[in-house]
Amino acid sequence: MLTVILSVVAALAVWTIPAGAAERAILAPAPAEDAPLAVAPASETVVLAGGCFWGVQAVFQHVPGVRNAVSGYAGGRKETAEYETVSSGRTGHAEAVEITYDPSVVSLGELLRIFLSVVHDPTQLNRQGADVGTQYRSAIFARDEEQRRLAGRYLAQLDRAGVFGDPIATRIEHLEAFYPAESYHQDFATLHPGHPYIAAIDRPKVENLKRLFPELYRETPALVSSRAVEH
Repeated sequence: MLTVILSVVAALAVWTIPAGAAERAILAPAPAEDAPLAVAPASETVVLAGGCFWGVQAVFQHVPGVRNAVSGYAGGRKETAEYETVSSGRTGHAEAVEITYDPSVVSLGELLRIFLSVVHDPTQLNRQGADVGTQYRSAIFARDEEQRRLAGRYLAQLDRAGVFGDPIATRIEHLEAFYPAESYHQDFATLHPGHPYIAAIDRPKVENLKRLFPELYRETPALVSSRAVEH
């Protein structure tokens, strides 16, 4: 198993990264309507997809109030929730991250604002930069009607204001299930900081979080490796 994992990581390391491939960062205004902060510590989850899950996970691991951010798959069936199969673009899955957070520390609206501002470019349809396919689509997987409502209102607010210049391509989808990705994908940005993709694409995302949202940045990431993740 270790040999297989190392072989996959080595294969990923030879990817060529186009110059200037990192997505732009645009500071979106706060949502006009947001879920109020809880009066006591609690636990909520939201599943977000915005291109390669390495960078999505890396950003949210640095957000205060986020207890865990797990890379995985959403939008397809359990039997196809496997990296090589999902990479075909024919499974319905998107590379996604399940974010478990404390709503007394950080709100859903703040997480969505980070997602749309620094995690990815929400105007790109079924791609992020050189990563092309429906598995790289921009999506908010709503677990209930309240998440769907708040997300929909925020996207409409930003579109009306023309914040990103182009129409927002982010989809709101119903969350049927979330399937954690293979262990070698977890904490990838932290464990492989010298990987060309991480250096060119994902490290700038974390730096943009620190620059644009200093009040929503913590230096030490919340790593999956400190928790048990089933697949």
